[in-house]
Amino acid sequence: MNARNTTLMTQNLPQPPAVNAPENELDLVRYLDVLVANRWLIAGIAAAVMLLGAAYAFLARPVYEADIMVQVEDNPNSAKSLLGDVSSLFDVKTDANAEIEILRSRMVVGKAVDNLHLYITAKPHYFPLIGAWISSRATRLSEPGLFGLGGYVWGTETIDVDGFDVPEALEGQPFKLIVLGNGRYRLENKSLDAPIEGVVGEPLEAKQSIGTIQLQVNNLTAKAGATFELERDSRLKTMEMLQDKLKIAEKGKQSGIIGASLDGTNPALTAAIMNQIATEYVAQNIKRKAEEAERSLVFLDGLLPQLKLELERAEMKYNEMRNLRGTFDLSEEGKAFLQESVTVETSLQELKQKRAELLTRFTASHPGVQAIDQQISVMSGKVGSMARRLKSLPNIEQDTVRLMRDVQVDNDLYVSLLNDMQQLKLVKAGKVGNVRLVDGAAVPEEPVKPKKLTVTALAGVLGVVLGVMAAFVRNALFGGITDPQDIEEHTGLSVYATVPLSDTQVDLSGQLTTRKRGQYLLARRVPDDPSIEALRSLRTALQFAMQDAGNNLVVLTGPTPGVGKSFVSANLAAVIATGGKRVLLIDADMRKGYLHQYFGKDRKPGLLDLLAGNRSIEQVVHREVVPGLDFIATGLFPHNPSELLLNPRMVELMDTFRSQYDLVLVDTPPVLAVADTAILAARAGTVLLVTRFERSTLGEIRETIKQLQHANVDVRGVVFNALDPNTYRYGYGSRYGRYRYVQYGYTSNSKPPEAESA
Repeated sequence: MNARNTTLMTQNLPQPPAVNAPENELDLVRYLDVLVANRWLIAGIAAAVMLLGAAYAFLARPVYEADIMVQVEDNPNSAKSLLGDVSSLFDVKTDANAEIEILRSRMVVGKAVDNLHLYITAKPHYFPLIGAWISSRATRLSEPGLFGLGGYVWGTETIDVDGFDVPEALEGQPFKLIVLGNGRYRLENKSLDAPIEGVVGEPLEAKQSIGTIQLQVNNLTAKAGATFELERDSRLKTMEMLQDKLKIAEKGKQSGIIGASLDGTNPALTAAIMNQIATEYVAQNIKRKAEEAERSLVFLDGLLPQLKLELERAEMKYNEMRNLRGTFDLSEEGKAFLQESVTVETSLQELKQKRAELLTRFTASHPGVQAIDQQISVMSGKVGSMARRLKSLPNIEQDTVRLMRDVQVDNDLYVSLLNDMQQLKLVKAGKVGNVRLVDGAAVPEEPVKPKKLTVTALAGVLGVVLGVMAAFVRNALFGGITDPQDIEEHTGLSVYATVPLSDTQVDLSGQLTTRKRGQYLLARRVPDDPSIEALRSLRTALQFAMQDAGNNLVVLTGPTPGVGKSFVSANLAAVIATGGKRVLLIDADMRKGYLHQYFGKDRKPGLLDLLAGNRSIEQVVHREVVPGLDFIATGLFPHNPSELLLNPRMVELMDTFRSQYDLVLVDTPPVLAVADTAILAARAGTVLLVTRFERSTLGEIRETIKQLQHANVDVRGVVFNALDPNTYRYGYGSRYGRYRYVQYGYTSNSKPPEAESA
């Protein structure tokens, strides 16, 4: 038996699970298809964003971080007294959050702003983007400007401005300071009456119509022509900006350790700012404690004489009793009662004194005063209980215990008060506070950002994300159909054939554009091409579809130009003809038709000449362009093709052709472009719609069907053209059981499939 030339259309037949795959799996597959189809777009965007990120990471000025650490102590010292901790009299207890706000306050930050003149900005005028990066790697002064223009600096130029005062209207406006050489400079601003010249090291004061300008440049290291940027901001704005940049937090919950840090491009200045803030924070704390101590000293100074008088009275009464009754030894019960009574009475007196001190600062409704009142009430109850117990002792022992208790309590209070006053005097002298600087700011050596590798990697990730988003946006806005099943699901039409993209046809199409005479028909050049095998399947499907058609006239059209309609028409006609049928192919696209190029024929004479009656059928028809296939070209393009197609002559011609051929195949213009197709399709027994992979959209197909229905034309089926399995390698395989088009070679003894019957 002789081997036959054939093309296998399928491999690995579809399994039921693949056909009945869950909808979410199919959606995932479609997403993968979109990503694969747009892989170069995604890669391009990712590379571009990653390149921008790398450029930023390596060109941006490095940022340094300086930090300090302070400790907030509960007590300013470890001394204890009968009045309790001295801080309880003058220390306003604050939690970490309160101390953080104090550290960030204008009171503290403002000192750093004033001492370091942070409201003055003076820096070299760098070329945008790359100037600072180049300057950071320079080792000497540069020649100013770019090709002598602009005054840009590229080297180690520096400026030291000690003072710069401008009218309020000019705050925040940029000034230019241009080096003139020989220690001189010129200050420029559009609001000045005229540029102002000054000398380095000498104060500059210039009266302008807008106000007075004062400038003190201590040092200027640059060549003549170099430009520096000066700006004077308001003090308040500078403080607010510094407050926003400060990062302050407690290190560990209730640890009392507070850390503060600041980022800046100048490491030395950043460290100096943090040290100024730390110094002022500690100083204000000591000052605050001293003020509190001063108020407490005033209170205790008034209390001390009263305590001394009460102590003297208690001692006098005790001595009088001893002189009257002699020495009396207390029983064990009396000694125990005396010790307990002294403790309770001392505590009560302490609470009363604390309450009196608090009332010098707060009202009786203050929570602190009310808390003391509750403690006094409790302690007074204990004193009353002690008094009742005292009555159980003998009378002489009662008197002895009472007098000894008064002496001991008054003595303890008096001595404690003297100690407290000494401590308060230390605090007042400014030597004691409840915060201390644990770590000062050191000049940072390594920048904290940008982290080059991290920024580059994140830019790459961001680029991929943006690329994926762009792919889906592009697919949503411009993407065409990639799955023929979508056509069937959304239009109800059957897809008669899925024609794969042919690399050979791509080459032939390129040759067509050269307009060199020759035959560029794929069905003749490569008859075993998978695309031609797909058209053989279409031939079979068309044969069954035409069994109930009204006539043997088949119209091929498409929604828009560029769907491959002419390729399908020419090669389908050739395939049908080689199956033993007599076929006539008519190029009815009298606007842009070029079917004649596939067969190496001239455009004229053609259909136009038949409709105009200038030529006969025999003069127009190209016989046997392929065995069994005759062809009629368009002729010259007319100005009124629609009117010509409405000519009764067209009806007569179609009737004649239908009687002479087994099949008349008419290639018509795109439906959405012109109205010509509806005229021809109305007389056809079968209308096929050619769509293209990734180009035709569902909207276009629906609109095409709608317009044809308005002309009482029903589309019989769809040809899905130019499918590229290599582009959508996921969804295509999942939907169709992973079949693919392969070429099966002919043996030397076989005859071509064109000789076989359809």
